[in-house]
Amino acid sequence: MRVRRYIKGIANAAHYTRVTSDLNFMELFKALRTLGDKGRVRILRLLQHDDLSVAELQDILGTGQSTISMQLSQLKLAGFVELRRSGQKSIYSAVTPPDAAALLREVLERGAIEIGEAEHDDRALKLVLSRRKDRLKSYFDDVAGKFGRHYVPGESWRALAETFLRLIPPVVIADLGAGDGTLAMLLAQQAERVIAVDSSAKMVEVGAAAAARNGIANLEYLHGDLEELPIGDASVDVAFMHQTLHHALHPSAALAEAWRILRPGGRIVILDLQRHEFEAAKDLYADVWLGFSQVELIDLLTAAGFNGVDAHAVHREEEHPHFETLLAVGMK
Repeated sequence: MRVRRYIKGIANAAHYTRVTSDLNFMELFKALRTLGDKGRVRILRLLQHDDLSVAELQDILGTGQSTISMQLSQLKLAGFVELRRSGQKSIYSAVTPPDAAALLREVLERGAIEIGEAEHDDRALKLVLSRRKDRLKSYFDDVAGKFGRHYVPGESWRALAETFLRLIPPVVIADLGAGDGTLAMLLAQQAERVIAVDSSAKMVEVGAAAAARNGIANLEYLHGDLEELPIGDASVDVAFMHQTLHHALHPSAALAEAWRILRPGGRIVILDLQRHEFEAAKDLYADVWLGFSQVELIDLLTAAGFNGVDAHAVHREEEHPHFETLLAVGMK
Protein backbone atom coordinates (compact mmCIF):
# COMPACT_ATOMS: atom_id res chain seq x y z
CA MET A 1 0.00 0.00 0.00
CA ARG A 2 1.39 3.40 -0.97
CA VAL A 3 0.32 5.07 2.28
CA ARG A 4 2.25 2.48 4.29
CA ARG A 5 5.35 2.88 2.09
CA TYR A 6 5.05 6.63 2.45
CA ILE A 7 4.90 6.37 6.24
CA LYS A 8 7.93 4.08 6.40
CA GLY A 9 9.90 6.47 4.23
CA ILE A 10 9.19 9.63 6.19
CA ALA A 11 11.97 9.15 8.74
CA ASN A 12 14.72 9.17 6.08
CA ALA A 13 13.19 11.63 3.61
CA ALA A 14 14.70 15.09 3.83
CA HIS A 15 11.69 16.44 1.99
CA TYR A 16 9.52 15.68 5.03
CA THR A 17 11.82 17.14 7.67
CA ARG A 18 9.14 19.71 8.47
CA VAL A 19 6.73 16.88 9.36
CA THR A 20 9.05 15.17 11.80
CA SER A 21 11.05 18.06 13.21
CA ASP A 22 9.08 18.18 16.46
CA LEU A 23 9.41 14.44 17.15
CA ASN A 24 12.25 12.73 18.91
CA PHE A 25 13.28 9.33 17.54
CA MET A 26 11.23 7.15 19.93
CA GLU A 27 8.12 9.27 19.51
CA LEU A 28 8.56 9.13 15.74
CA PHE A 29 9.01 5.36 15.81
CA LYS A 30 5.83 4.87 17.88
CA ALA A 31 3.79 7.20 15.66
CA LEU A 32 5.02 5.57 12.45
CA ARG A 33 4.30 2.08 13.71
CA THR A 34 0.79 3.07 14.80
CA LEU A 35 -0.05 4.85 11.55
CA GLY A 36 1.50 2.13 9.38
CA ASP A 37 -1.68 0.04 9.41
CA LYS A 38 -4.52 0.70 6.97
CA GLY A 39 -7.20 -0.38 9.43
CA ARG A 40 -6.04 2.09 12.07
CA VAL A 41 -5.83 4.90 9.50
CA ARG A 42 -9.41 4.14 8.37
CA ILE A 43 -10.58 4.42 11.99
CA LEU A 44 -8.74 7.70 12.51
CA ARG A 45 -10.26 9.17 9.34
CA LEU A 46 -13.74 8.39 10.68
CA LEU A 47 -13.07 9.70 14.18
CA GLN A 48 -11.81 12.97 12.71
CA HIS A 49 -15.42 13.57 11.59
CA ASP A 50 -17.28 12.47 14.73
CA ASP A 51 -17.06 10.46 17.94
CA LEU A 52 -18.11 6.84 17.37
CA SER A 53 -18.83 3.69 19.34
CA VAL A 54 -17.32 0.29 18.56
CA ALA A 55 -20.71 -0.87 17.23
CA GLU A 56 -20.90 2.12 14.86
CA LEU A 57 -17.38 1.45 13.63
CA GLN A 58 -18.41 -2.17 12.99
CA ASP A 59 -21.37 -0.99 10.90
CA ILE A 60 -19.15 1.30 8.86
CA LEU A 61 -16.07 -0.87 8.40
CA GLY A 62 -17.70 -4.31 8.29
CA THR A 63 -14.91 -5.57 10.56
CA GLY A 64 -15.22 -7.82 13.61
CA GLN A 65 -15.53 -6.32 17.08
CA SER A 66 -12.33 -7.90 18.36
CA THR A 67 -10.27 -6.46 15.49
CA ILE A 68 -11.70 -2.96 15.92
CA SER A 69 -11.25 -3.07 19.70
CA MET A 70 -7.61 -4.11 19.28
CA GLN A 71 -6.95 -1.31 16.77
CA LEU A 72 -8.60 1.25 19.05
CA SER A 73 -6.52 0.02 21.97
CA GLN A 74 -3.34 0.53 19.94
CA LEU A 75 -4.44 4.00 18.85
CA LYS A 76 -5.30 4.92 22.42
CA LEU A 77 -1.93 3.69 23.68
CA ALA A 78 -0.20 5.85 21.06
CA GLY A 79 -2.27 8.88 22.08
CA PHE A 80 -4.33 9.19 18.89
CA VAL A 81 -7.76 8.45 20.44
CA GLU A 82 -9.41 8.81 23.82
CA LEU A 83 -12.24 6.86 25.41
CA ARG A 84 -15.28 7.96 27.40
CA ARG A 85 -18.28 6.07 28.72
CA SER A 86 -21.86 6.90 27.76
CA GLY A 87 -24.13 4.57 29.70
CA GLN A 88 -23.02 1.09 28.66
CA LYS A 89 -21.36 2.33 25.48
CA SER A 90 -17.69 3.08 24.94
CA ILE A 91 -17.33 6.21 22.79
CA TYR A 92 -14.05 6.99 21.05
CA SER A 93 -12.82 10.43 20.00
CA ALA A 94 -9.87 11.48 17.86
CA VAL A 95 -6.95 13.19 19.55
CA THR A 96 -4.17 15.04 17.75
CA PRO A 97 -0.90 14.84 19.70
CA PRO A 98 0.75 18.26 19.33
CA ASP A 99 4.12 16.74 18.46
CA ALA A 100 2.61 14.55 15.73
CA ALA A 101 0.00 16.91 14.26
CA ALA A 102 1.78 17.48 10.94
CA LEU A 103 2.52 13.79 10.51
CA LEU A 104 -1.07 12.81 11.23
CA ARG A 105 -2.42 15.44 8.86
CA GLU A 106 -0.18 14.20 6.03
CA VAL A 107 -1.19 10.57 6.61
CA LEU A 108 -4.94 11.28 6.72
CA GLU A 109 -4.81 13.46 3.61
CA ARG A 110 -2.97 10.77 1.66
CA GLY A 111 -5.22 8.08 3.13
CA ALA A 112 -8.33 9.81 1.75
CA ILE A 113 -6.82 9.55 -1.73
CA GLU A 114 -5.01 6.22 -1.65
CA ILE A 115 -7.09 3.95 0.60
CA GLY A 116 -9.52 2.13 -1.66
CA GLU A 117 -12.21 1.88 1.03
CA ALA A 118 -12.15 5.60 1.89
CA GLU A 119 -15.19 6.54 -0.20
CA HIS A 120 -17.14 3.56 1.19
CA ASP A 121 -16.21 4.58 4.75
CA ASP A 122 -17.34 8.17 4.20
CA ARG A 123 -20.71 7.13 2.82
CA ALA A 124 -21.27 4.54 5.56
CA LEU A 125 -20.40 7.19 8.16
CA LYS A 126 -23.13 9.47 6.78
CA LEU A 127 -25.64 6.63 7.14
CA VAL A 128 -24.66 5.99 10.75
CA LEU A 129 -24.77 9.67 11.70
CA SER A 130 -28.13 10.24 10.00
CA ARG A 131 -29.67 7.38 11.97
CA ARG A 132 -28.55 8.85 15.27
CA LYS A 133 -31.18 11.51 14.72
CA ASP A 134 -33.94 8.95 14.50
CA ARG A 135 -35.09 8.89 18.12
CA LEU A 136 -37.94 6.54 17.34
CA LYS A 137 -35.51 3.92 16.04
CA SER A 138 -33.37 4.32 19.14
CA TYR A 139 -36.44 3.73 21.27
CA PHE A 140 -37.34 0.54 19.44
CA ASP A 141 -33.72 -0.64 19.56
CA ASP A 142 -33.96 -0.36 23.34
CA VAL A 143 -37.29 -2.17 23.45
CA ALA A 144 -36.01 -4.93 21.16
CA GLY A 145 -33.07 -5.50 23.47
CA LYS A 146 -35.41 -6.11 26.41
CA PHE A 147 -38.17 -8.04 24.66
CA GLY A 148 -38.31 -11.66 25.75
CA ARG A 149 -35.95 -11.26 28.71
CA HIS A 150 -38.76 -11.11 31.23
CA TYR A 151 -41.91 -13.18 31.31
CA VAL A 152 -45.09 -11.35 30.42
CA PRO A 153 -48.27 -13.44 30.02
CA GLY A 154 -49.27 -13.67 26.34
CA GLU A 155 -46.18 -11.86 25.04
CA SER A 156 -44.15 -13.81 22.48
CA TRP A 157 -42.30 -13.41 19.19
CA ARG A 158 -44.66 -15.94 17.59
CA ALA A 159 -47.71 -13.89 18.56
CA LEU A 160 -46.14 -10.75 17.14
CA ALA A 161 -45.13 -12.54 13.94
CA GLU A 162 -48.65 -13.85 13.45
CA THR A 163 -50.02 -10.35 14.05
CA PHE A 164 -47.75 -8.71 11.48
CA LEU A 165 -48.50 -11.45 8.95
CA ARG A 166 -52.16 -10.50 9.18
CA LEU A 167 -51.23 -6.95 8.20
CA ILE A 168 -49.87 -8.10 4.82
CA PRO A 169 -52.31 -7.09 2.08
CA PRO A 170 -53.47 -9.81 -0.36
CA VAL A 171 -50.58 -9.45 -2.82
CA VAL A 172 -48.42 -11.78 -4.91
CA ILE A 173 -45.12 -12.53 -3.18
CA ALA A 174 -42.03 -14.19 -4.64
CA ASP A 175 -39.93 -15.94 -1.98
CA LEU A 176 -36.55 -16.16 -3.70
CA GLY A 177 -34.22 -18.80 -2.30
CA ALA A 178 -37.07 -20.23 -0.27
CA GLY A 179 -35.30 -23.30 1.13
CA ASP A 180 -37.75 -25.75 2.68
CA GLY A 181 -40.61 -23.27 2.35
CA THR A 182 -41.20 -22.50 6.02
CA LEU A 183 -41.43 -18.74 5.47
CA ALA A 184 -43.30 -19.18 2.20
CA MET A 185 -46.01 -21.15 4.02
CA LEU A 186 -46.28 -18.44 6.67
CA LEU A 187 -46.59 -15.73 4.00
CA ALA A 188 -49.21 -17.77 2.15
CA GLN A 189 -51.58 -17.49 5.10
CA GLN A 190 -52.35 -13.92 4.09
CA ALA A 191 -50.95 -13.36 0.58
CA GLU A 192 -53.03 -13.76 -2.56
CA ARG A 193 -50.36 -16.09 -3.89
CA VAL A 194 -46.78 -17.04 -3.04
CA ILE A 195 -44.26 -18.21 -5.62
CA ALA A 196 -41.37 -19.97 -3.88
CA VAL A 197 -38.19 -20.50 -5.89
CA ASP A 198 -35.12 -22.51 -4.93
CA SER A 199 -32.12 -23.82 -6.86
CA SER A 200 -32.15 -27.13 -4.99
CA ALA A 201 -34.48 -29.72 -6.52
CA LYS A 202 -34.56 -31.51 -3.16
CA MET A 203 -35.67 -28.36 -1.34
CA VAL A 204 -38.40 -27.83 -3.92
CA GLU A 205 -39.60 -31.39 -3.39
CA VAL A 206 -39.63 -31.00 0.39
CA GLY A 207 -41.33 -27.59 0.29
CA ALA A 208 -43.99 -28.61 -2.23
CA ALA A 209 -44.78 -31.75 -0.22
CA ALA A 210 -45.12 -29.73 2.99
CA ALA A 211 -47.45 -27.24 1.29
CA ALA A 212 -49.63 -30.08 -0.06
CA ARG A 213 -49.65 -31.84 3.28
CA ASN A 214 -50.87 -28.67 5.00
CA GLY A 215 -53.46 -27.88 2.34
CA ILE A 216 -51.83 -24.62 1.22
CA ALA A 217 -53.26 -24.15 -2.26
CA ASN A 218 -51.96 -20.62 -2.96
CA LEU A 219 -48.26 -21.61 -2.70
CA GLU A 220 -46.46 -22.57 -5.90
CA TYR A 221 -42.99 -24.09 -5.55
CA LEU A 222 -40.62 -23.78 -8.53
CA HIS A 223 -37.11 -25.03 -9.26
CA GLY A 224 -34.97 -22.22 -10.63
CA ASP A 225 -31.87 -20.06 -10.37
CA LEU A 226 -31.81 -16.63 -8.74
CA GLU A 227 -30.19 -15.22 -11.85
CA GLU A 228 -32.78 -16.75 -14.22
CA LEU A 229 -36.06 -16.81 -12.34
CA PRO A 230 -38.90 -18.93 -13.78
CA ILE A 231 -41.32 -16.02 -13.22
CA GLY A 232 -42.80 -13.66 -15.79
CA ASP A 233 -42.03 -9.96 -16.13
CA ALA A 234 -43.89 -7.54 -13.81
CA SER A 235 -45.95 -10.32 -12.24
CA VAL A 236 -45.36 -10.00 -8.47
CA ASP A 237 -45.84 -7.27 -5.86
CA VAL A 238 -43.12 -8.23 -3.37
CA ALA A 239 -39.76 -9.94 -3.93
CA PHE A 240 -38.46 -11.41 -0.69
CA MET A 241 -34.90 -12.66 -0.11
CA HIS A 242 -34.15 -14.16 3.29
CA GLN A 243 -30.44 -15.00 3.81
CA THR A 244 -30.24 -15.70 0.09
CA LEU A 245 -28.16 -13.02 -1.60
CA HIS A 246 -24.84 -14.10 -0.07
CA HIS A 247 -25.32 -17.46 -1.82
CA ALA A 248 -25.70 -15.85 -5.27
CA LEU A 249 -22.71 -16.10 -7.60
CA HIS A 250 -23.58 -12.69 -9.04
CA PRO A 251 -25.68 -10.63 -6.58
CA SER A 252 -26.18 -7.84 -9.11
CA ALA A 253 -27.72 -10.30 -11.60
CA ALA A 254 -30.00 -11.74 -8.90
CA LEU A 255 -31.25 -8.26 -7.99
CA ALA A 256 -31.77 -7.38 -11.66
CA GLU A 257 -34.01 -10.46 -11.93
CA ALA A 258 -35.94 -9.41 -8.83
CA TRP A 259 -36.48 -5.98 -10.41
CA ARG A 260 -37.68 -7.62 -13.64
CA ILE A 261 -40.40 -9.72 -12.00
CA LEU A 262 -41.77 -6.86 -9.88
CA ARG A 263 -44.69 -4.75 -10.98
CA PRO A 264 -44.21 -0.96 -10.99
CA GLY A 265 -44.56 0.13 -7.37
CA GLY A 266 -43.53 -3.32 -6.16
CA ARG A 267 -41.04 -3.72 -3.35
CA ILE A 268 -38.00 -5.82 -2.63
CA VAL A 269 -37.26 -6.88 0.95
CA ILE A 270 -33.89 -8.41 1.80
CA LEU A 271 -32.63 -9.93 5.04
CA ASP A 272 -28.97 -10.83 4.73
CA LEU A 273 -25.72 -10.90 6.65
CA GLN A 274 -23.70 -7.84 7.50
CA ARG A 275 -20.17 -8.16 6.11
CA HIS A 276 -18.09 -10.35 8.43
CA GLU A 277 -14.72 -12.13 8.59
CA PHE A 278 -15.83 -15.68 9.45
CA GLU A 279 -14.19 -17.40 6.48
CA ALA A 280 -15.34 -20.84 7.65
CA ALA A 281 -18.88 -19.91 6.58
CA LYS A 282 -17.89 -20.65 2.98
CA ASP A 283 -17.33 -24.30 3.87
CA LEU A 284 -19.88 -24.67 6.66
CA TYR A 285 -22.84 -23.01 4.94
CA ALA A 286 -21.79 -22.89 1.26
CA ASP A 287 -21.68 -19.10 1.43
CA VAL A 288 -20.26 -17.38 -1.65
CA TRP A 289 -19.98 -13.93 -0.07
CA LEU A 290 -19.09 -13.02 3.52
CA GLY A 291 -22.12 -10.76 3.78
CA PHE A 292 -22.49 -7.18 2.57
CA SER A 293 -21.99 -3.78 4.15
CA GLN A 294 -24.93 -1.39 4.30
CA VAL A 295 -23.37 0.76 1.60
CA GLU A 296 -22.76 -2.25 -0.64
CA LEU A 297 -26.39 -3.36 -0.39
CA ILE A 298 -27.63 0.15 -1.10
CA ASP A 299 -25.34 0.41 -4.14
CA LEU A 300 -26.39 -3.01 -5.46
CA LEU A 301 -30.09 -2.18 -5.16
CA THR A 302 -29.66 1.27 -6.68
CA ALA A 303 -27.67 -0.14 -9.60
CA ALA A 304 -30.46 -2.68 -10.20
CA GLY A 305 -32.93 0.20 -10.64
CA PHE A 306 -34.62 0.39 -7.23
CA ASN A 307 -35.67 3.68 -5.64
CA GLY A 308 -36.13 4.71 -2.00
CA VAL A 309 -33.40 2.26 -1.01
CA ASP A 310 -32.44 1.83 2.64
CA ALA A 311 -30.45 -0.70 4.64
CA HIS A 312 -29.75 -1.02 8.35
CA ALA A 313 -28.82 -3.62 10.97
CA VAL A 314 -31.73 -5.29 12.75
CA HIS A 315 -30.15 -8.10 14.77
CA ARG A 316 -26.81 -9.27 16.17
CA GLU A 317 -26.24 -12.78 17.43
CA GLU A 318 -24.84 -13.04 20.95
CA GLU A 319 -22.66 -16.09 20.27
CA HIS A 320 -19.50 -16.30 18.16
CA PRO A 321 -19.06 -15.38 15.34
CA HIS A 322 -21.72 -12.75 16.19
CA PHE A 323 -23.41 -12.65 12.80
CA GLU A 324 -25.40 -9.48 12.18
CA THR A 325 -28.48 -9.27 9.97
CA LEU A 326 -29.22 -6.33 7.68
CA LEU A 327 -32.67 -5.36 6.44
CA ALA A 328 -32.69 -3.70 3.02
CA VAL A 329 -35.71 -2.41 1.10
CA GLY A 330 -36.33 -0.74 -2.23
CA MET A 331 -39.16 0.07 -4.66
CA LYS A 332 -39.52 -0.40 -8.39
